[in-house]
Amino acid sequence: MKPLFAKGPLLGARLLVLAVLCVTLMVVDARFDLLKPVRSQMGLVLTPFYWLADLPVRVWQRTTEQISSSTSLAAENEKLKAEALLMQRRLQKLAMLTEQNVRLRELLNSAALVDDKVIVSELIGLDPNPFTHRILIDKGAQDGVFVGQPVLDASGLMGQVVEVMPYAARVLLLTDVTHSIPVQVNRNGLRAIAVGTGNPDYLELRHVAETADIKEGDLLVSSGLGQRFPSGYPVGQVTEVVRGSGQPFAIVRAIPTAMPNRSRYLLLVFSDSRSPEERVTAAAKAQENADREAARQETQPSDATEAPATESASPAPATPAEAEGRP
Repeated sequence: MKPLFAKGPLLGARLLVLAVLCVTLMVVDARFDLLKPVRSQMGLVLTPFYWLADLPVRVWQRTTEQISSSTSLAAENEKLKAEALLMQRRLQKLAMLTEQNVRLRELLNSAALVDDKVIVSELIGLDPNPFTHRILIDKGAQDGVFVGQPVLDASGLMGQVVEVMPYAARVLLLTDVTHSIPVQVNRNGLRAIAVGTGNPDYLELRHVAETADIKEGDLLVSSGLGQRFPSGYPVGQVTEVVRGSGQPFAIVRAIPTAMPNRSRYLLLVFSDSRSPEERVTAAAKAQENADREAARQETQPSDATEAPATESASPAPATPAEAEGRP
């Protein structure tokens, strides 16, 4: 027990000396600059110990940052993938809308060239029978569609209505084997009958003499002789003429100007039921009325400018013929 009690006063004295020394050093460091070199050297010596003491904290922070960065990058990657997929869908939709816009503009341009009244319809169905070329459109009796009505797309004549329902109609295409249409060569007026072959890529012309003036590249238009299709609509273009095959007539093939396998928007034509003489008479009357209106508008300014002069000149009384404006 005595050694322990002997060490107690010595330990307290050491602590007191160290406390006094610390206080003295703090006062000297605060009041004077004598210890700055010593503090600098001590900091240089203790820097590795600081780095080692801070290493676990920095390792933990780096690990946490990497884990959070990987998670955030994965989430951002998934988000960007979803946005890219959405943008691709929108781009596809935009491409489809662009194509539809082009086709509709073509329809509008072709409708402007057609003299008859037309309405735009959309293809909504195809006949599943591979040997029958028929389509279903979204216009019917409620829209004024009737059996035998001509149907065309932006490129040419496509077929005719064969069945009408309240809100839909079936169209028989030109390429069907049961369909035929009177045509004529646009270059020289040569008449023929174009029939469907069951192949959507070409038509055939029947009863064309071997000596007939027809050649590749000729444009075929509807002649209007069948009292079903109005005249002047493009039907096809001649691609092959075979003569001297031992047949009484030449073999003539043509590709349809319409695109039955690609067209989605179609035009339904409401033909003018008036005769050619009635159309010519109506056109002449309309032109005469337009000329009269133009002449009246031209004479109105001159009458207004001459009114003051006539009032001041006090001319002689006008005759009844002059009052009515006749010479």
